[in-house]
Amino acid sequence: MTSGPPRFPPYPIRDVCVLHKKQNCAPHFAEIAVDFEPAAEGFTFEIAEGLTVEYEPAEDLPRFFAAAAAGIEEQLSLPEHGVVTATRVVLRRARADRFGSHELAFKIAGWLAARKALECTEVPRL
Repeated sequence: MTSGPPRFPPYPIRDVCVLHKKQNCAPHFAEIAVDFEPAAEGFTFEIAEGLTVEYEPAEDLPRFFAAAAAGIEEQLSLPEHGVVTATRVVLRRARADRFGSHELAFKIAGWLAARKALECTEVPRL
């Protein structure tokens, strides 16, 4: 009997924190903390109840959060990881800056959070 690729995550991975900050003529700033929880199948992204972020204009935040979700899902679906995505991701904390936060910054933060979570589950190779 052959088994398929492992499911990700195999267990809850809590409080994966990422700060993506780049200072130049086109600055980037995004800070997120997410939980990865096993799910029956696929990918879901939720925002924790009561999450508040001090940022104006506040109507930009849903786009930033959607970009973070896209970055996480994109990273988890890369074939080189060899996993089946079956995860529920919950955004617990976020920070944005008026002069560096935008969708690309949050997408990169999501990408980095997924990489960090994947590293937590890697089995050391001999």
